[in-house]
Order: sequence, then C-alpha cells, then structure tokens
Amino acid sequence: MLMKYWLIKTEPEEWSWQQQVKSGNKGAEWSGVRNFQAAKNLREMKIGDKCFFYHTGKSKSIMGIVVIAKEAFLDKSDKTRKFVSVIVKALYPLKREVSLKEIKKNKAFRDFSLVKQSRLSVMSVSLKHWKKICKMGRV
Repeated sequence: MLMKYWLIKTEPEEWSWQQQVKSGNKGAEWSGVRNFQAAKNLREMKIGDKCFFYHTGKSKSIMGIVVIAKEAFLDKSDKTRKFVSVIVKALYPLKREVSLKEIKKNKAFRDFSLVKQSRLSVMSVSLKHWKKICKMGRV
C-alpha cells in the first residue's frame, strides 16, 4: 500500500498546531469540512498517510506534520450526514515554518494545489512537493 501525502488547513484561532500537539497520542478529530472536494480527499486518506498541518489566516504557513490515525467516519457535527472526519495525530513540527509566500515564489510549486486552489481546505500533495517542502522546513 502506497502512502499518500496531504495538506490540511485550519484557522489557528479555531485549532492550532499547539492544540494538536497537546492532543497527544489519542490525536484529534479533523471535523467541520463542508466542501465536497475536500471531503472526498478525507475519504481517500488511509491510516499512516502523512499531512502537512497548515495555519490559514495571518500566518499562512505549514507548521508541522500529522499522521492519519483513524480513517473517515461520519462527522458528528454535520446534520446532513454527508460529511466525514478523520483522526490526526501530531508527529513533529517543521524546524522552520514554510510560508505560502515562500511557496508561491518558487517555480517548482506552480502546479501545487495550495497555489492553484488556495480555498481548498484538504488537498493531496505529490511526493515531489512533499520532499521539497520537508527540505524547506528542515525535516
């Protein structure tokens, strides 16, 4: 089974990297996604897949890396019963946050979803982009 890579976005005021780290080994439910494309991506996530943890808002930066600990299940906060959640656990912070500004400046990221579909809250990340961002973040 091939591991996939993802990027998940959060407003730091709603759920921050620090809160994610504090959730420890049990991890935290990634819920509240109400976009069909983002929800489709959540459904495709498998245990062990890795995700960049991205702060939106003022910082617009990748903060750390989380791992999928539980695959998609019904999002209890969704009254329509159409959307799903996953459980994510913090693995480690990036030694150096990688900003959207920095990513946009780099030609290697022209076809990256974060640049092309900036409103999407859950997106896949190619291995090429994953490695490049890890290098930029010094992990």
